[in-house]
Amino acid sequence: MALNERVKVTIRCNWCGERFILKGRRDKGRIDTGFKQCICNNESDFEIEPHDF
Repeated sequence: MALNERVKVTIRCNWCGERFILKGRRDKGRIDTGFKQCICNNESDFEIEPHDF
């Protein structure tokens, strides 16, 4: 996989179950979407599932 490849990501909050579908970029094994927190103020307990384009 190339660096900075665009990726579609589904983020699910493990506190309230809210789902977010975002686009991000792969960078050194991580995916950066800019996502910070859920609407329930959860900042760390998420399931993140990448979907390549």
